[in-house]
Amino acid sequence: MKKLGLSLGSGGSRGVAHIGFLQALEEAGIRPSCVTGCSMGAIVGACYCAGISPEAMRQAVVDLKLIDLAAVNVAPFRKNGLMKMTKARKLIVELMGERTFDELEIPFACVATDLVKGRVVVLKEGNVIDAALASASIPGAFTPSKFGGYEMLVDGGLLERVPTAELPELGAEVIVAVDVLGDLIALKEPKHNLVDTLLRCIDVMDTRNTQRKRIRRKNVSLWLEPDLGGMDQYAVKDLDFAYGKGYELGLEKRDLIRSLLVGE
Repeated sequence: MKKLGLSLGSGGSRGVAHIGFLQALEEAGIRPSCVTGCSMGAIVGACYCAGISPEAMRQAVVDLKLIDLAAVNVAPFRKNGLMKMTKARKLIVELMGERTFDELEIPFACVATDLVKGRVVVLKEGNVIDAALASASIPGAFTPSKFGGYEMLVDGGLLERVPTAELPELGAEVIVAVDVLGDLIALKEPKHNLVDTLLRCIDVMDTRNTQRKRIRRKNVSLWLEPDLGGMDQYAVKDLDFAYGKGYELGLEKRDLIRSLLVGE
């Protein structure tokens, strides 16, 4: 049996689909040998690799509201972000406890964007929760993270929303990438206010960058996109819907994944 590597892409609330996808694989007895993640995919991946079941994750997230996840910064311009992730961190700690990467049950790495050097960085040492939150720090919305010697880390999705290149180094022989965002440009019409304009700019750069890299990625065995329609990744709602769509995708593709693992 070949070793399966899963890459869980960024996607905000759409990233809850990763949990449903993992649940479907679990029910089929398919477990990855290693996982990479970006943004919401990093948070889900970190919890899963720490031994938290998809069902436990589902129970923890499906009823969440934005107020449960983020606290407003008192001085947003000085803090370089409208919100801070203290509430989100507390919720994740309650779910999986404080862990370092070398304490995980499954090898894991996540990516973030280093604003100082303008490049993708791979995080695979130190505190897992802090690394995952750095990977999920949407620029402008959240204060950039200081982690692992880096001074300004933001959402890895700016440059690498579905990190697959790191999986062979973790031992993967079959790579399955789950991109919960798909073609955001086609799915979402921009609104006419400052915040939505900024987020639209991020979506456009993100989608085009991912499309170009996907064409060049010869090491990916299977690229999957759950059918989430026009679900807004920035709105904390319809989370059970996202879970269900991820679960449907897992049910549909798990036989194919198993065949790749046995070399059929």
